[in-house]
Amino acid sequence: MATRHDLVVIGGGPGGYVAAIRAAQLGRNVACVEQEEMLGGTCLRVGCIPSKALLESSHRFVEVRDHAKEHGLVVGDVGFDVAAMLKRKDKIVKGLTGGIAGLFKKNGVTRVAGHGRLDGPGRIVVSAADGGETVVESEAILIATGSRSAGLPGVAVGGRIGTSTEALSWPEVPGHLVVIGAGFIGLELGSVWARLGAKVTVLEYLDRILPGIDAGIADAARKVLARQGLKMRLSTKVLAARDEGDACVVEVEGADPIRCDRVLLAVGRAPNTEGLGLDTVGITVDARGRIPVGEGWATSAPGVFAIGDVIGGMMLAHKAHEEGVACVERLVTGHGHVNYDVIPGVCYTDPEVASVGRTEEDLAAAGVAYKAGRFPFRANGRAMTLGSYEGEVKILADATTDRILGVHILGPRAGDLIAEAAAAMEFGASAEDLARTCHAHPTLAEVVREAALAVADRAIHF
Repeated sequence: MATRHDLVVIGGGPGGYVAAIRAAQLGRNVACVEQEEMLGGTCLRVGCIPSKALLESSHRFVEVRDHAKEHGLVVGDVGFDVAAMLKRKDKIVKGLTGGIAGLFKKNGVTRVAGHGRLDGPGRIVVSAADGGETVVESEAILIATGSRSAGLPGVAVGGRIGTSTEALSWPEVPGHLVVIGAGFIGLELGSVWARLGAKVTVLEYLDRILPGIDAGIADAARKVLARQGLKMRLSTKVLAARDEGDACVVEVEGADPIRCDRVLLAVGRAPNTEGLGLDTVGITVDARGRIPVGEGWATSAPGVFAIGDVIGGMMLAHKAHEEGVACVERLVTGHGHVNYDVIPGVCYTDPEVASVGRTEEDLAAAGVAYKAGRFPFRANGRAMTLGSYEGEVKILADATTDRILGVHILGPRAGDLIAEAAAAMEFGASAEDLARTCHAHPTLAEVVREAALAVADRAIHF
């Protein structure tokens, strides 16, 4: 017999579980269908959280090994234990996924284990791991099934060739790691293994790293990462990669093949829309497998909505969060909105790269007159005390109104600093507003203020 709910969410990742909890808070009877044992989706299980755990562990190793002496700290030989690092990572993941299960219980969200597929209007068939099937029904269905690692012709994942999922659990440091793709994922995981001693070669089809990030900031990041040992080969087309048992061979256009110990395929992500039974309700995906949506994240099928990675746009957990909350609030209250112009992005290398809003390239292409203010971390007292002072903050403001159009940061804790910029932009602040806001001293946030002052050529400390 089918169970009926006010809302059924397919997918327990960042968008899905948040949407389910918010809908329950609004008084709705909610079920969430998730096929993985642990809730939290790719981000929590095999993405954002575990990668940051390994980034932090590897960063601390390098800090102690290379910088303890300058702080007056006397240490002996410094080593590391990969197994212990992986164990810590898994413990963090387990704790957080269990926390979501607790939030479901607290808010009265029904967890339905298994793979959910649409079976006509208002009906979802859930196939469990043991082969059993259950049916849930609802007039409102929200698809939030996220994404998976994208493939590349000629590169077969398996053995020594892996995606980010496999790279988060390699039991030993590869002698030579080839990373295909110089986006957030490739550079973050490349950094982890480079810090632990791997030779890392990054192959990127484009003529730059971090596509979508301000070009100037991205180029500065490239130089910093190169000094850390990541060898960048840009404008390089990968033709094939194969596992030969004891090694891998990567074929590139116009150059000799590269022999290495492991390959990380990190060329982006693809939406999880296969096997959802979309055809049973008349939904047709686009050429990239994404579900088209209109106002209120509604699909072409009445009562069916979609959010997150399956609908395109920035493939970020916090973007899915926002859409999940806004979608269900709109369903219940009639109001729900996401400002897509103010969605920050962060690459957790060292130093971090963070960005929100328009880039200089965007503004120039659109013919928008703007002013730019820059301020380097090397002129900031807090950055000097941290011993991390590479990079800068760049603020772009409308040349006429002074309204902030974009903020781009390369530097220590950029991922935290970008929140101030996003808040300012959400409320339509000008560079002058930010410049006249008192910032505590000594803090890294003072660099943001100085960059805002620099928009009007008024920076004090540089």
